[in-house]
Amino acid sequence: MGTLPIENNIRKLRFEHDEMTQKDLADKVGVTRQTIVAIEKAKYSPSLELAFRIAQVFNVPLEAVFSYHPEADKKPSQK
Repeated sequence: MGTLPIENNIRKLRFEHDEMTQKDLADKVGVTRQTIVAIEKAKYSPSLELAFRIAQVFNVPLEAVFSYHPEADKKPSQK
C-alpha cells in the first residue's frame, strides 16, 4: 500500500507545547504511547474522534494537525 494519505504535525506541535512527550499526549487523549508513535510515523490513521481530541489538546484546528493527500494512497497504475 505504501504511505498513508494522512500526514501530521504532531511531533512539531508537541515540541511547541513545552516539549510534551508522546506519553503526555497519549494520556491527555486516552490512548497508549504506542498509538501516538504510530500516528506520528504515519503507520496508523486515527479515528475522527481521536484526531479532534489531539487538535483540542494543542488548541488548534484539525487542519493544523492533519492534512489529507489522497494521491499518496494511489497505486502507480491509478495515477
